[in-house]
Amino acid sequence: MAPSTPRVVVGIDVKKRPWEQLVPLHNRWHPDIPPVADVKEGELVRVEMVDWTGGRVGDNNSAEDIKSLDLTITHYLSGPLRVLDTDGKPAQPGDLLAVEICNLGPLPGDEWGYTGTFDRENGGGFLTDHFPCATKAIWYFEGIYAYSPNIPGVRFPGLTHPGIIGTAPSHDLLNIWNERERKLAETDTGSLKLCEVVYQRPLASMPTPKNCLLGKIKEGSPEWQKMANEAARTIPGRENGGNCDIKNLSRGSKVYLPVFVEGANLSTGDMHFSQGDGEVSFCGAIEMSGFLELKCEVIRGGMKEYLTPMGPTPLHVNPIFEIGPVEPRFSEWLVFEGISVDEAGQQHYLDATVAYKRAVLNAIDYLSSFGYSKEQAYILLSCCPCEGRISGIVDSPNAVATLAIPTAIFDQDIRPKTGKVPKGPKVQRSPDVLKCTYDGKLPVTKNLGGTQT
Repeated sequence: MAPSTPRVVVGIDVKKRPWEQLVPLHNRWHPDIPPVADVKEGELVRVEMVDWTGGRVGDNNSAEDIKSLDLTITHYLSGPLRVLDTDGKPAQPGDLLAVEICNLGPLPGDEWGYTGTFDRENGGGFLTDHFPCATKAIWYFEGIYAYSPNIPGVRFPGLTHPGIIGTAPSHDLLNIWNERERKLAETDTGSLKLCEVVYQRPLASMPTPKNCLLGKIKEGSPEWQKMANEAARTIPGRENGGNCDIKNLSRGSKVYLPVFVEGANLSTGDMHFSQGDGEVSFCGAIEMSGFLELKCEVIRGGMKEYLTPMGPTPLHVNPIFEIGPVEPRFSEWLVFEGISVDEAGQQHYLDATVAYKRAVLNAIDYLSSFGYSKEQAYILLSCCPCEGRISGIVDSPNAVATLAIPTAIFDQDIRPKTGKVPKGPKVQRSPDVLKCTYDGKLPVTKNLGGTQT
C-alpha cells in the first residue's frame, strides 16, 4: 500500500502577514518559544514557509522595498517542531537530530523570487564600497529553471535549499551567544574594517523587541517582554545551525543538528531557489516562499559521540551536513582567482576575505565586457550556482580564493578568445537591475511586528 502524502504541520497563506498565519511563526531564537506541532521519528511531514521578509518585497518595478527594509524583521521561521522518537519520547539535550530533506520547492502559485543588494546605510553587502545603492532583480521559475527580465541572457537550474534550519538554544547557550556578541557589538566600529572599508553593518545584531515575533507568545504580555529582550536574532549561523546558507543542502541532504532543549524544537525558513557560494550581495539568493518535506531521526547521546566541542563548554559544537545526490550538472566553468592584495595594492597577510573579494571583483569586471552592467553581474554572482573556494591558506603572504562560474548559464560564449577584445560593453544587456539612488540617508522604518500594520 502506497504511503500517505506528507502531513502538513505548518501551512502558509502567502496573502497573509506572518503574524496573521493560522500556525504562528517566529523570527527569533529562544528556548521558550512553544512548539507548534509534534513530529514523530520517521514521519514524513511538510513545512511551508513565507519568504524571509514575510512578503514585504514585491514582484514590481522598484527597488524601494529593498532599500526601506527594516532588518529587525529577520527572518520569519516556521516551527518550532517538537520531535519525538518512535516510543513517543521527546529528543533530549545531548542527542543529535538527523533531519532528512526529502523534497522542497516554491509554493504552488507563488513561483517567483528576488535578489537584492541593501543600501549602504541599511546593511550593504560584501562589496558595499563598490555598490552603495539598493538594487533588485526579479526571477521567474520554469520548473527547475530560473530567468530574470532584469538580467537578460541568463537561465539556470536552481539548487533549492533552506537558508535556515536549526534547533532551539538552551538558556545557557542563549546567554553565551548574547554575551559574546554584545562584547563585539560594543567594540569601536571605527577601528574595525572589512577589506579595509569601515564596517557599515552592526558588528552584531543584538536582541530587540522591535518587530519581534515569538510564535504563540502574545505580544505585549510580561512573558513576551522578557523573552523579546533576550531572544537571539536569526541573522548569523551559530552552534544550533541557523542561517548557514549552505546552497548544497537540497533534496536528499541530511543535517545532523545538536539538541539543546527537550524536543529539539526544530525551525526552518529563508527558502532559496538558488544561491552562489557566499551570497555576496547579502540579500543575495533567489529569495522565495516555499516548502520542505522532511523526516527526523533522534540519535540518542549523539552530541558527545559525534560532535567535538571547539570551545570552553560542551555547547560549543557545530552541525554536520550530508549533501544529497541531486544537483545541477555543469561540465565547463570559468574560474576567477583572487589573492589577499586589495584594490589599493596593499598586501594583507593570508586574508581569505580580501582574496575572495578580489575574485568576485575580477569576475564582475570580466562579465561587464559581455554587455552586463556591474550591478547585474554582482547580483548574478550572488544567486547563480557558482562555486567559491579557498584554494590556498598557508603560502604566506597570500591567501588564494577562487570563484567558478558555470558557462552554460549564459546565452553567449563568455570564454576568452584569440583576437583583440574591445574595451567596455559589447552590447548593453537591457533592461538593467532595478536601482535606488544612494543618498546617504537611513531609510525610514516603522514597527511592523505582531498585530501592527
